[in-house]
Parts: sequence; structure tokens; C-alpha cells
Amino acid sequence: MIRPVQVTDAREISTIYNHYVEHTILTFAEAPVSRSDMENLIREVTADYPWLVYEQADMIIGYAYAARWKSRASYRYCAESTVYLLPERRGQGIGTRLYQSLIHETQLLPIHSLLGCIALPNPASVILHEKLGFEKVAHFREVGRKFNQWIDVGYWELIL
Repeated sequence: MIRPVQVTDAREISTIYNHYVEHTILTFAEAPVSRSDMENLIREVTADYPWLVYEQADMIIGYAYAARWKSRASYRYCAESTVYLLPERRGQGIGTRLYQSLIHETQLLPIHSLLGCIALPNPASVILHEKLGFEKVAHFREVGRKFNQWIDVGYWELIL
């Protein structure tokens, strides 16, 4: 079931996210996020944007949300999207369903474009974005550094 996030989901969401923080380059965060920090993020994001979770058997399998991309007023019609799943549940179509629902919810807002920011390489995320109609619009070389390696970042855009 896909449903709106609740603040009480923060523990499970932070567990999902912290796996990627501690074991991958897919997020540039380097320290695990606490439950209270995730609760604050949920409150902050959901004040203006959609945040959805995929729940199965009373367990959060994944989540997706849209958030402000940049703070200047002229960017208010653009949002950045995020999607994370339990690692063992990747490749089962859950991310696609979550992202499709997020796109639908974002279309109900005065948002014109949605951006996916992808640490590269990440073939699964590139495939997901392109399957949903996003087009690659930028590639920044070696703009991040984590686990003693330089990381490229690509942007994919969907005009809503």
C-alpha cells in the first residue's frame, strides 16, 4: 500500500536511509540520521510537498518525496525528488510504483519541473528515471567525495 508518510514512520525511514549513508555513495550524507532528525525532516518536507511510503505487512519497504530544490523564489516551481527502498526489495517494481505516485501527487501542486539528482554510477536509478520520462540534463564530474573516491552527479528532469 502506498500512503502519505506519518511522523511515526521516522524510525523505519531512517533505518532505510542509514543503510545507504553507511554503505553506498548514493547519498552524500556521511553520518547516520537520527529518528528525531528524520521526524523533523518529515515535518519540514510535508508542510509543502508530498512524501509517500510503501507499506507491506505493517512494514515500511520504501519511501519517496519531493522537496524544495533551491531557496530563491524563482525556483519555486521546481522540486527535487528522492526515492529509497530497503536494499533487499530493490528490483521488484516498488520504486516505480512509489515514484509514479509521487509524480501524480506533485502534479497537483504548482510544480512545473521535477529533478532527480543521481550520484553516479547508479544504473538502477538512471533506468528508473528514464522509464518514467525523465531526461538527463546535466552531468557534473567529481563534485562529491565519499569513501575516498570522487563521485559524479547527474541531473534528470521531468517537465510536469
